[in-house]
Amino acid sequence: MIKSAGLMLALAAGVALTGCASAPKTMYGWEGYQPQVYQHLKGESPDQQIAALEKDLQTMSAKGKSAPPGFHAHLGMLYSISGKPDQVVAQFEDEKKLFPESATYMDFLLAKMNKGAN
Repeated sequence: MIKSAGLMLALAAGVALTGCASAPKTMYGWEGYQPQVYQHLKGESPDQQIAALEKDLQTMSAKGKSAPPGFHAHLGMLYSISGKPDQVVAQFEDEKKLFPESATYMDFLLAKMNKGAN
């Protein structure tokens, strides 16, 4: 009887502690970013992906979240495929501002883009 009371108490404590646990907060708002990268690899229309990612940016902003690493670079690449160089530059600059460690690569891509325009 004492053994079963101790077991019940331990079980009740475990349930109570589990109920208090909350999901960890993420640093970034991922929204549909990962599925959109997959859609790109499958060959989905860049314009559809741009629309989805732009919508995700609005959702993240409304939630007070930041875009994850690579988000703006990927969006810039999609703008490049769509022939919108001004948006490419804006997205690559955003990537550099948010993730300074990407600056060298973003500068390389911007230089390649500028060299191709001449």
